[in-house]
Amino acid sequence: MPAPVRIEVSATQKRELVRIVNAKTSSQREVFRARIILGLARGLSHQEIAEEQSVSLLAIGRWRKRWAAKGLEGLQDAPGRGRKPRLSPKAVGRALSLARTQAPHGGPWSVRAMAGETGLSKSSVQRLWSAHKLQPHRVRDFKLSKDLQFEEKFWDVVGLYLDPPEQAVVLCSDEKCQCQALERTQPGLPLGQGHIRTRTHDYYRHGTVTLFAALDYLSGKVFAHTAPRHRHQEWLAFLRKIDKEVAPELELHIICDNYSTHKHAKVTAWLKRHPRFHLHFIPTSSSWLNLVERFFGEITAKVIRPGSFRSVGALVADIFRFLDHHNLNPKPYRWTADPTRILEKLDRAWEAMLEEIYNPVYGTSH
Repeated sequence: MPAPVRIEVSATQKRELVRIVNAKTSSQREVFRARIILGLARGLSHQEIAEEQSVSLLAIGRWRKRWAAKGLEGLQDAPGRGRKPRLSPKAVGRALSLARTQAPHGGPWSVRAMAGETGLSKSSVQRLWSAHKLQPHRVRDFKLSKDLQFEEKFWDVVGLYLDPPEQAVVLCSDEKCQCQALERTQPGLPLGQGHIRTRTHDYYRHGTVTLFAALDYLSGKVFAHTAPRHRHQEWLAFLRKIDKEVAPELELHIICDNYSTHKHAKVTAWLKRHPRFHLHFIPTSSSWLNLVERFFGEITAKVIRPGSFRSVGALVADIFRFLDHHNLNPKPYRWTADPTRILEKLDRAWEAMLEEIYNPVYGTSH
């Protein structure tokens, strides 16, 4: 029996294969082939992959040879394979062009509206959009920072994540303002077999509270403080609490945003008297750089949004109950993104936005 074709998978190729497996837009064929190559890269035998992926040995051998010959390109279908398209290139071109404009009613295109406009069937429109990865019905929120010191601040913060200083604590800090104590007007039904939990859509408002939190990047522990408002006085009170709870021999690197309370004159004066505190400001409109936002998302989803609170005090009690449980076995959030690729992506986003400003596509007539 001939020796199997040896494969080599670079770190870049491995990342792309993992992306294909995890992406919701990947076809089953793409995922199937990527998993075979990843299995081979792990050193699994053909038989082990066949059992793990429920595929034939013949298929594994075929894609192994294709990978050895052409790499990622070899996992694509050969041109001309499969049933020939029945749609004319003109109809396809018009449908794809219209998808990038507004529909006659002024919003994004639906499958039904596109089919009616072009004379194609709804299934044909769906296949076209899927093949070209077009999703006119979806929108993703974004905000590009206009901070003139963006790159300097970006590397300052990411540097703390990638290479935390010794004998120091890195804290990702921010305020979650206007946490509402909402009480549902009627009790909901609990989870049961055959039905989900229920809750009323209306509620009574019992006030708000601000949650100050600082996430220890290395340990995952969260320091927290609540207050009715979020002025510089409350921010100073939170810094004093951190000062008391962290060992005095450790330096403190605080990652925070550009909110005016963080730069208040009295805060600056206090920081000068406490030189172990070092504030690192993220660029404007870049809250995604601050990992405490991940924690805020978790506590919102698990405590604040689903709860029903008769008072602000009840909300605060539940917040600290969650924090106590979290800190019993904290799990840190790790920065894993490649910073260089992030900057490249932001450059492309700026180029695309400027192109849209000067040569708009969406909203043009059709």
